[in-house]
Amino acid sequence: MITTSSFFSSIKMRSCFTILLLFSAIVAVALASSEEDHQVISQVVEIHRLRPQTGSAGYTVPQLDCLSWRLAVETNNLQNWRSVPKECTNYLGHYMMGKQYRHDCEYVAKQAIEYAKSLNLSGDGMDVWVFDIDETTLSNAPYYARSDVAFGAKPYNATKFNEWTAEGKAPAIPSVLGLYKIVLSLGIKPVFITGTRDNFKQVRVANLKKVGYSNWAALILKGENDTGSAVKFKSSKRTALVKAGYRIVGNIGDQWSDLIGKNVGARTFKLPDPMYYIG
Repeated sequence: MITTSSFFSSIKMRSCFTILLLFSAIVAVALASSEEDHQVISQVVEIHRLRPQTGSAGYTVPQLDCLSWRLAVETNNLQNWRSVPKECTNYLGHYMMGKQYRHDCEYVAKQAIEYAKSLNLSGDGMDVWVFDIDETTLSNAPYYARSDVAFGAKPYNATKFNEWTAEGKAPAIPSVLGLYKIVLSLGIKPVFITGTRDNFKQVRVANLKKVGYSNWAALILKGENDTGSAVKFKSSKRTALVKAGYRIVGNIGDQWSDLIGKNVGARTFKLPDPMYYIG
């Protein structure tokens, strides 16, 4: 016969055992967890926030979700916009100068590299890969981080941007430089097509070579007779390559105007750029 005291003693023992088991499991997980595990947990917390924070300081922006705004930009659902919403300046600065932008570029480059390695190339030297320059092979982040530019929240100033370009100090985007090197090693010829004006050719050549881009089949800049939209300009230059017998096996850029139009190539790759729009 089970007495009342023994019954409650049994319950207490089971409760203590359950608590001890739970505590042991928590300790075991904590000890076994690597830095990668902590990153995964952190990402899960970020994903499942009830109210996503849009500013680097952790505040919400009334009437505007900057995450959704950036998604609309990258998917080309938001077109012909002139500047970054001022409310998103901190968010965008945090994105561009933080890990996420770098990781996003790395992921795009990884897909491009896997694709390039899968190609059955002709070996006749006529396979080319088209690269844009600004925010693709070279980064203007040091310029856009300036207070008078505010990551695109301030109105675009052509004079200031041209002065920055003339300095020839733009760093490479590491992941795209890695793609460039793989493309070269596979026997694919890089071709640079940029909306930069032709009078900056020498400084652009020096800048590219300084950061590691040392070899290419062509460097095509915008001449005095090149008018119209970026889509029209880049389409015409790619069409000229195709007419010359080249095969565009890949094409990478940060703007949709780099990747649409005529003769875009066998496959295109879009890098993130929420700082400005070129149509």
